[in-house]
Amino acid sequence: PRTGRAPAPSMTPDPAPFGRAQGPLALAGLLALPLLLPGAPHPGRAQIDVHGAAPGARQLAELDRLLPGRPAPGAPQHQDPARWRAGFPGGRIPTAGQADLGRQLFFDPRLSKDNTVSCATCHDVTRAFADRRPVSEGIGGQLGRRNAPTVMNAALLAPLFWDGRAADAEAQAVLPLTNPIEMGFADADEVLLRLAGIPEYAAAFEQQFEDGLTFANVGRALGAFERTLLFLDAPFDRFLAGEQQALSAEARAGWALFQGRAGCASCHPLAPETPLGSDQRFHNLGVGERPAELAPLAERVLASLAADPSEAELDRLALATDLSALGRFVITRERADIGAFKTPQLRNVGITAPYMHDGSMITLWDVVDHLARGGQPHAFQSPLLTPLGLSDAEVDQLVAFLFSLTDQRFAEFNRQQFDFQRQRAKLRRPFRAAAPPGPQDGPPSGP
Repeated sequence: PRTGRAPAPSMTPDPAPFGRAQGPLALAGLLALPLLLPGAPHPGRAQIDVHGAAPGARQLAELDRLLPGRPAPGAPQHQDPARWRAGFPGGRIPTAGQADLGRQLFFDPRLSKDNTVSCATCHDVTRAFADRRPVSEGIGGQLGRRNAPTVMNAALLAPLFWDGRAADAEAQAVLPLTNPIEMGFADADEVLLRLAGIPEYAAAFEQQFEDGLTFANVGRALGAFERTLLFLDAPFDRFLAGEQQALSAEARAGWALFQGRAGCASCHPLAPETPLGSDQRFHNLGVGERPAELAPLAERVLASLAADPSEAELDRLALATDLSALGRFVITRERADIGAFKTPQLRNVGITAPYMHDGSMITLWDVVDHLARGGQPHAFQSPLLTPLGLSDAEVDQLVAFLFSLTDQRFAEFNRQQFDFQRQRAKLRRPFRAAAPPGPQDGPPSGP
């Protein structure tokens, strides 16, 4: 399109929305304040925007610290570059220029209907590219039904979203733009009309893409930027390379449990060919559900999608209704997928609380406790979940290992989050089953 709204003066996101904290922030954002990434200032009114995110300028400064030099999209470590290039349809390999354009879009709240929500609202760089809230807030202070995962390494996942409704990063990036809960545009044409009215964007798309400004190219630009957000340099990687002391004795014991008796690796394989620790599949873990309601909800979904099977309706059901609890079933309509959600990556998991699709678990102790007790058994829960009878010391070991998966660029944040979660776990373990007595119940091993 070549017409649209009156042009904005600059591609730099308007700072005006920043510095206002009000409305539903009190409902959802304040619940997450203890979970804000350590090292960030306390989110007073002058330090967060209307939705609780850090100001754009501060996020960009942190991004430059983490990724100096604006790296171009490229194959992650341990992956064959030729195989990486082969993964792009039609050989449309993202370029550095497209990634720079995607970076501008990612931090620009003008990509929302009311000019207050950007991608960085829910994927705040200062909060490990997430928002550290149980569920995210969109335009008008509306709350969704699902937790926002980090976008670090997310472009290596496929499919994306908790229910897998997006095939790749490029498809995922544009769906929030037209979701009524998130960024609120009515349709793709309205997004393009907004961008066409900003001369710098119109010119940039003409320069970076042969076919100029299209909705697909908005996704390609955002996807190109997200493909630069690779954070895969953790103590665990040095351990795998032969540096035994990169992990503490407690974390090494956790790694042994992870591969062995705890059975974690069946859904979270960690190897050079699967560096994220996800089987890329969907499982019902008995989280946040009232099992008796799942079957009636499934009937409602089938009726709703029979009337309107559009992608827009799928996206609405996922975030704006209680049918969100059905997870993958909304996409496949297969009974085995009722309440099933995507296995998340384990990279940087220590700094991306809260956990699970509904953000209902605050610490990794909560997560391990829930899984170790066998979840919440019911007809739809995965048969992979069985009680493990782990001692408290073994749970500590698994958690110590999980914290070893955080990229070294977040080392101090990771240490502070470990201390915070450990202290909270000493005070409250709501998902813990009775632990069996045994010699492993003593203090954890030293480094």
